[in-house]
Amino acid sequence: MAKPNVSLDVIQNFLSQKRIAFIGISRERQNIGPSLFEEFRRHGYEVFAVNPKVDELLGQRCYARVQDIQPPPDAALILTSPNVTNAVVRDCSEAGIRHVWMYSSGNQGSVSPEAVEFCRAQGIEVVPGQCPFMFLDPVHSIHRFHRFINKAFGKYPRKVELVSSGS
Repeated sequence: MAKPNVSLDVIQNFLSQKRIAFIGISRERQNIGPSLFEEFRRHGYEVFAVNPKVDELLGQRCYARVQDIQPPPDAALILTSPNVTNAVVRDCSEAGIRHVWMYSSGNQGSVSPEAVEFCRAQGIEVVPGQCPFMFLDPVHSIHRFHRFINKAFGKYPRKVELVSSGS
């Protein structure tokens, strides 16, 4: 599945949020979720693990639903399968979350076309795909190479240029 277009502005808006829920984060250390969770924490974000099958993750309480986090987080990074993402974005909307990132790194990841459409219809800024590691400066190791390749092949998000209507 091709990644829908997203502007660098939307990604930067997401990353400017300071309280982020990691929905569907795995307790398995070899999965990407725990690494992303720790990297966001190192970057000074207040992060919340959300997984109904886990009570604690990486030394922090794990919430069953995003609606259980009080006060609500500013944003959500979704790490679920696409069929679960459809329900998760509804939970995010109910919780008042206005910024959603559906994780992906080369394959479909969490992206669901229906969930993307739902977010847009609800006025939720959505990043449908992309790997956050490519955007957390400074970018390290393989993620720096991944960013370089995406830029070289024109797949790296660009800033939206505003066109003014001159009078």
